[in-house]
Formats: sequence, C-alpha cells, structure tokens
Amino acid sequence: MSKAKTPPAKDPKALTVVRREGKTIEQQMAHIALQPAFNGASVIDTYQTNIGGKVLDIDELIEGLRSTCKEVKDGDLSTMEAMLISQATALQTIFVSLARRAQSQEYQINLEAFLGLALKAQAQSRATISALVDLKYPKQATFVKQANIAHGPQQVNNGATPAGAISHAEENQTEQNKLLEDKSHERPYLDIGATPTAKQSHQAVEAMEKVHRAKKPRG
Repeated sequence: MSKAKTPPAKDPKALTVVRREGKTIEQQMAHIALQPAFNGASVIDTYQTNIGGKVLDIDELIEGLRSTCKEVKDGDLSTMEAMLISQATALQTIFVSLARRAQSQEYQINLEAFLGLALKAQAQSRATISALVDLKYPKQATFVKQANIAHGPQQVNNGATPAGAISHAEENQTEQNKLLEDKSHERPYLDIGATPTAKQSHQAVEAMEKVHRAKKPRG
C-alpha cells in the first residue's frame, strides 16, 4: 500500500493569488500591487530580516495589515495607540544608548556626532508622544465669530439676519435715493458759454492839469 504524498511546504515569500474569472494573472497582480496592505507588507518583509528572519510569511503579513486597517476604519484605534507607545519607548531607549556612547568618546568630533544623534532620537520620541496625545485626546474645534470694525457706513451681517434689519436697510436706501433726486439744494450751474454783454465804460476823461516843475538852469 503506497503512502499518501506529503504536499510540498509553502514558500513563505510566495504570494498566494486566487484566480478570478475574467481577469488575467497580469491584471490581478497589478490590482494587488496597488493595495496598501500589500505595499506595507512588502516593506516590512524587506526590513525585518534581522528580526524575524527569512521565514516570515508574506500572506500573513498582508492579512495582519488588512485586519489593522479594518479596526481603524471601524473606529478602534487601540492598535495605533499601542504602536505609538512602543515607538516612543524604543526611541527613548535609542536616545539613552547614544547619549551614553557620546560621553565615552575620546575625541570631540565623535562626541558631537553621537550626541547629535541622541538628541534627534529624543526629539522623535517627544513628537511620537505628542501624536499619541492628539490621537487619544483630539483637540476640539473652536468657532469664533468675526469681529467687524469698520469706519464709515458699512454693514456686515454675521449669522442669521435679525428681524427688521432688512426693512431698516431698505428704509435707509429709500432716504438716500430721495436725497439724490432732490436737487433743490444744489447751486445753479454757471453758463460759461454765454457771451457777456459789453457795457460802455466812462469814455470822457478829464484833462489833467499842467504840472509846474522847477526850471533847471542849463549848463
């Protein structure tokens, strides 16, 4: 009696693709390449070699990311909160390690290099904690009404128009129209085109009396 053949072990790095009717394998691969879960899993698989080794299953990575995305979509942010806490703690550990290494350096240039990296890790840890606080306790939106400070006859309405405001504005507009139509207060225009009538001036000019001047002796 022959023994049943044992199925070959699945390659953890091989992506499982379920064939769909009406779609070629190339179309399905293009569709998978655009999925966020696949992209994230491929990056994780590349960088985790020194953590999980080469046995990490790519299909399980994609499924785990899809599950996390569904949790966030449904409003469950517990995984995101745990991630931020873990990152902030890990960055704090990096800061302490680099700061200790900086103190043990013999040359000033090496001390400054390690200390600079330590402070960068510390800043990233603080930023991660700030992001965690914003996620846990989101800031409330504040609505402030506009303050209108105008010089002159300007009218700005904020929100709903109060009762009677429209009729009052219409009355003011009517009074202004009446003032524009009433021209009794205007000065008459000067007819600068008319030719003025010439008036006869005093033509008779009395003769002036002789002026008696002192006679100068002739030299």
